[in-house]
Amino acid sequence: MTAAPIRSHPHRGEAPPRELLDDAERMSVDELRARQLERMRWTLRHAYENVAHYRRAFDAAGVHPDDCRELADLARFPTTSKADLRDHYPFGMFAVPDAQVRRIHASSGTTGRPTVVGYTERDLDTWAGVMARSIRAAGGRPGDRLHVAYGYGLFTGGLGAHYGAERLGCTVIPVSGGMTPRQVQLITDFRPRIIMVTPSYMLTILDEFTRQGLDPQLSSLEIGIFGAEPWTEQMRLEMEERSGIHAVDVYGLSEVIGPGVAQECVETKDGLHIWEDHFYPEVIDPDSGAVRPDGELGELVFTSLTKQAMPVIRYRTRDLTRLLPGTARPAMRRMEKVTGRTDDMIILRGVNLFPTQIEEVVLRTDGLAPHFQLVLTTKGRLDHLTVQVEARPDCPADRREAAAAEVVKTIKDTVGTSVEVLVVEPETLARSSGKIQRLVDHRGAGSR
Repeated sequence: MTAAPIRSHPHRGEAPPRELLDDAERMSVDELRARQLERMRWTLRHAYENVAHYRRAFDAAGVHPDDCRELADLARFPTTSKADLRDHYPFGMFAVPDAQVRRIHASSGTTGRPTVVGYTERDLDTWAGVMARSIRAAGGRPGDRLHVAYGYGLFTGGLGAHYGAERLGCTVIPVSGGMTPRQVQLITDFRPRIIMVTPSYMLTILDEFTRQGLDPQLSSLEIGIFGAEPWTEQMRLEMEERSGIHAVDVYGLSEVIGPGVAQECVETKDGLHIWEDHFYPEVIDPDSGAVRPDGELGELVFTSLTKQAMPVIRYRTRDLTRLLPGTARPAMRRMEKVTGRTDDMIILRGVNLFPTQIEEVVLRTDGLAPHFQLVLTTKGRLDHLTVQVEARPDCPADRREAAAAEVVKTIKDTVGTSVEVLVVEPETLARSSGKIQRLVDHRGAGSR
C-alpha cells in the first residue's frame, strides 16, 4: 500500500493557540493536583453519604472519606466493578434524587443486565465540556462540519459526540450508524471536515467509497476521531493511508461519563491525554489490585471527580494500558492506546492472546481486509481458535491460501500458539455500526 500524503490544512497537526485552551489545560501540575484532591474528597463524601453500596463497601474496608488526606490515600478505598453496577440495577448507584436526573444511558446488556448511568444537568454540562475539549485537541475548530456516525440512543457515543461538537461551535451532522451507502453520500454532499465513528465501521465506510468508485482521499474529511473499541497503530496507518486523514483516538466509557475521558492530541498522536481535572486515573495489578507506578502496564481504574448523579470510586475498566507523562498537555498524564482488555484475553493452550495481536498480523498481510472474527471451539480436550478474515475484493483466489498460511505462521512465530485461518469472501462477516464483535466463544461449559 502506497502512503498517501495527509492533506494540508491551516490547523493540521498543530497545537491549538493558547487562547483556545481552557483553564484546566493551562494548569501547572501542582495546581492540578490541588484541584484533584479537593474534588476527590468531595466525591468520596458524596458517594458515602448518598449511595448505600459505597457506604457498605467503605465500612467493610475500614475506611472513611475523611481518611483521604492526599491523593495516594485513594488506594486504601475499595474498587468498583461492572458487577456492582449490575447488582444495583437500575438506579441503585445513583447519588441524587430522581427529580435531579436529566438523562439516563445504559450499556447493551448483551452479557447480562445492562449497566445504567444517570446525569444531572451539571453532569451533562461537564460531559459536553470534556467532549468539546477532546474535539479541539483532535484538531477540530469552531465552524467545522462534523459527521457523527456513532449510534444514538442509550449508547453514549452519538449524543456524547453531538453535544461536545455543538459546545465547541461545530455544525453537527447527526447521521448515527448504519446505512453505509448513505454515509458515503452524505459525506460527499455535505462535505464535513471531521468524522466521529468506531474504527471498525470507518473501515467499512472506506470500503463503501471504493465500492462506489470514489476515492476517499478526495473527500472533504481531514480528521477522524475514533473510539468505543480498541484499535492498533496498524489500523491507524491503514485509515490514514487510504483516506489521507489524521486518525486520532478518543477514550471513554459510560460508567465514567461516556466518550471524552481522554483524547489523543493531533499535534503529537502519542497516546491519550486524560482530562484529570474530572477523572483521576490509576493503574493496578489485575490480580492483586495493587497500584502500579506510572509507566507500568496494568488495568486502568478511574475515580470520577465531579459527577453528581452517579459518582464512581476506583472503577475497574478492564482496559490494559500504562500511564505516561503529559506532552501536548504537560500537566495531564497520558494513557497508552488501549490494545487489550483483561476480559477479552484468550488463554489458548497456556498462551495469552488478545484480538489486537491478530489484527496487527492481518493488517500486515497482503490481500486481506481488516475485517476478521475469532471463533473459539473445543476439539477433543483442547481449545481451538479459528480466525475468519475477509479477502480484499482485488485478492485473487490463489493468493488467499498463501495469505492464510502467512497469518498462521506469523501468529505462531510472534505469539507462540497455533490457530486455524479461514479466508472468506469480501463482505461476508457481520458488520456493526457500533462495537464490532471480534470474539465468538462456542466452547460449552461441559466441554471445557
